[in-house]
Parts: sequence; C-alpha cells; structure tokens
Amino acid sequence: MNFETVLSICLGIGLASASGFRVFAPIFALSLASYFNVIPLNDSWLWIGGLTALLSFGVAMIFEILGYYIPYIDNLLDTIATPLAAIAGFVLMASTLVDLSPTMTTIIAIIIGTRSATAMQGMTTTTRLASSVKTAGLGNSIVSITKSGTAITLSTLAIFLPIVAIIVVVIIFGVVYWLNKKN
Repeated sequence: MNFETVLSICLGIGLASASGFRVFAPIFALSLASYFNVIPLNDSWLWIGGLTALLSFGVAMIFEILGYYIPYIDNLLDTIATPLAAIAGFVLMASTLVDLSPTMTTIIAIIIGTRSATAMQGMTTTTRLASSVKTAGLGNSIVSITKSGTAITLSTLAIFLPIVAIIVVVIIFGVVYWLNKKN
C-alpha cells in the first residue's frame, strides 16, 4: 500500500466522520475540492466533482444546517440523519479511495466509512437528546452551531491535512464519549 492510498483512507475517514455531524457538509466539501481539482476521486465517483452535484450538495447543506435551528425539526433531522450518515460515510470513503480494486474499495467503505459516520452520528444524537431533556430544547441551538462548525472544520482538515483529521476524529470521539459517560 503506497502513501497516496494511506492518505486517501485518512481523507475518507475524516470526511465520513464529519458526516456524523452534518450529512451534507462533508459531501459538499468533497465536491468543491474535486471541482477545483484539489483532490482526486475514485474513477467511479467522478460525478461528485461535477457542477450539478456541487450545486445540489450546497443547497442540501444549507437546508440541513438551517433545519437544525427549528425546534422539533432538529430532532426529526437527527432521526433521519443516522441512516443518511451511514450512506454518506460509505460514499465519502469509496469516492476518495484511489489505487485500490473495486472490491477492496467497497469492503473498506462499508467497514470503515459507514462505521465512522454512524459512530459520530450516534454520539451527537445522544448529545442532542441530552440537550433537549436538560434544557427543554433551549440548548439545541448551541449543539447545532457546534455540530455544524465541527463538520465544516473536520471536512476542511480532512481535505487539506488528512492525517491531522484522523487525530482530531480520535480526540472528538474521546471527548464526546467522556462527556456522555459523565452525564
């Protein structure tokens, strides 16, 4: 396995994990980076870097972020975001893997991409639920801001500094786990 493949795995994990915070922010970031030729995509997933995909993911990201500021809609979005995050984790991982066979790409995307996304999504859903219960929903906007900011920051890190993104993913996982365990 060459260094480029290792970087593409780190990129995929970082983006997949970011989709556990916001489903469409990392896909939009990947689409934007691919559109401007910052990162290569797997040949089967080149459409993600097209203008139509870029605009579609951008609009979806805006609606998703804004939807989390509407009471009750935020909890509904968290419910449907869990399966969507798994799908996004697969897509993000598979599309960024280079120089691997289609079989190996699919296996890695299923095992690592979906699990990274759903693990983060599960922890952030628990955080929102705790916020809803403890603050009667008043603290959910702070959770929303934090989740959006984390998704955007982690996506940016994954694209430009993929190894650092992996370290941040481990730290985030540890902090969220510790906070949820503490409560």
